Amino acid sequence: MQKTSARLLSLLSLLQVRRDWPGAVLAERLDVSARTLRRDVDRLRELGYPVRAVKGPDGGYRLDAGTRLPPLLFDDEQAVALAVVLRTAAATGAGIEDGAARALATLRQVMPARLRHRIDALQVTPVARSAPLPQPQADTGVLMALSAAVQAREVLRFDHAPAHTTATAPEATPPPRRVEPHHLVTRGGRWYLVAWDLDREDWRVFRADRVTPRTPTGPRFTPRDLPGGDVAAFLTGRFRGSDGSADWPCRGAAVLHLPASAVVPHASDGTVEELGPDRCRLTLGSWSWPSLAAAFCLFDTDVEVVGPPALKEAFARLADRCARAAGQGAGPR
Repeated sequence: MQKTSARLLSLLSLLQVRRDWPGAVLAERLDVSARTLRRDVDRLRELGYPVRAVKGPDGGYRLDAGTRLPPLLFDDEQAVALAVVLRTAAATGAGIEDGAARALATLRQVMPARLRHRIDALQVTPVARSAPLPQPQADTGVLMALSAAVQAREVLRFDHAPAHTTATAPEATPPPRRVEPHHLVTRGGRWYLVAWDLDREDWRVFRADRVTPRTPTGPRFTPRDLPGGDVAAFLTGRFRGSDGSADWPCRGAAVLHLPASAVVPHASDGTVEELGPDRCRLTLGSWSWPSLAAAFCLFDTDVEVVGPPALKEAFARLADRCARAAGQGAGPR
């Protein structure tokens, strides 16, 4: 039989990986009697672990959530995963860098030497996606309030700050938004609330850093079906200018006078078809036809438009616009 301390750690590990354990099965796994198991459960309770006895034909035990955080037990893989996540917390946009750093220091202090060396060897510098302006941080209290409303399925009221402010006289304060919150998501270091706007009767995506929740929340609601059924595809589609679909609203093809190997690294989510040693067909998508035409021009080579006709018209408008821009700045040479 294991020593008491080792046996308690084994018991705690088993209780953490499964919701309910029949008493007989748990005693067999630990190779102890039912009486010893009961004593070990009492010892865990004295240490602050809320182990509850489960009634039933077999009887058993369950580890419930408690009123305070007792000592935790992680295996090696879990401990390393936690350390990696804490090191990269600065890229989440949730403003938890200080808390993550303190949590990592606490975790590292109680790690065995073999794991501490692995963590110390992992030096990560999280770099947020480049942006013309500093990325705003979402308040953790706001994130918790939004998440709570999503989980409770309760109508949420909040003030939503405008994207831009002007130096002119301020306008009347708009009324609070009333929404049915469905998903709290993070994308590119920013947090967003995907919700059904009750006043506009449409789906909307709100930046969490612009949201100031009001209390109390409203009545409970029955969740609606999100267009497409997938929140990741829905959000991607909204950022691409489409409704419900993750695809670009404008998509076209052109032949570039470049080898496929030179185009593929810069094709993003486009598809490249090799047509010869110095020619390839590129299919791209964009939020508008002029921007799609400009995307093909970025490759700085001759372009043969395949279609659709809207793409050819966009090339004509872009060419005219560029010609006027060149004429405006033209001078004696």
